[in-house]
Amino acid sequence: MQKRAALNELGLSVGKKTRLRRILFDHGLQNGTALFLPYDQGLEHGPRDFFANPAASDPAYIMKLALAGEFNGVVMQIGLAEKFFWDYAGEIPLILKLNGKTDIPSDAAALSPVHASVEDAVRLGADAVGYTLYVGSPAQEADFAQYRTVRADAERFGMPLVVWAYPRGEAIEAKGGKDSFYAVDYAARVASELGADVVKVNFPRPDKRDDVKPPYEEIFSPQQAIDGVVRSANRTLVLVSGGERAGDEAMYRKAEQAMDAGGLGLIFGRNVWQRGYDESLAFVDGLKEILVQHPSD
Repeated sequence: MQKRAALNELGLSVGKKTRLRRILFDHGLQNGTALFLPYDQGLEHGPRDFFANPAASDPAYIMKLALAGEFNGVVMQIGLAEKFFWDYAGEIPLILKLNGKTDIPSDAAALSPVHASVEDAVRLGADAVGYTLYVGSPAQEADFAQYRTVRADAERFGMPLVVWAYPRGEAIEAKGGKDSFYAVDYAARVASELGADVVKVNFPRPDKRDDVKPPYEEIFSPQQAIDGVVRSANRTLVLVSGGERAGDEAMYRKAEQAMDAGGLGLIFGRNVWQRGYDESLAFVDGLKEILVQHPSD
């Protein structure tokens, strides 16, 4: 079992340390682990994600669910944050997502444009900002340039920066795919190299080995793969995404492996709010039973 870095080992500014401590120790289980409820899928995927549970199309429903489930925070784009978060300001942390795109164009040259600022996050009372970085995309030069501005602003305002490190593009698809161990491991390292405080990654698939670079063509277990991803992130804290909805046991196993690897916690959206309300909270209780076993020192 790998050990994650403590806040006082991360070289954080006073503002960043204050906000991260508030997220991790004043909310959720208050033990240094994290369970976030992301709600940026309406932009990223469109309304289709809400068909399974139409109530989830209402942001007010999501806010109530996040409070009842005692999440460490909720992720929103600026339009929804401005219209819905103020009812719950101070009750649960907000991660303001600063960029995003639709899934209508091809991902062959993916780029997620910026449409909110760190200053907006401060105005809205957010405790962190989120940025999607498409590692491996042909558009990564423009992506890195706009990310650099966001990172500088986050440092200036003392705002923790959470990077959605997502491999994308033709070159990625030609080397195992976006959720291969090779791609996810590389993405975690890139986020760390570029100054992310926290990185969100998909759980790596070590079985996807076609045309990957060595030594990723070797056989690794899922636990070895997620161990490697957390190790590659160094002192950038790791959140593991739930991704598309799957069976409970598969999700609990993913959560256990992520936490055993030294992950900070989980960021599960569709696997939570695509269920009915009571079923969502029961599933969240199971996730918290895993997190409670991995407190920070």
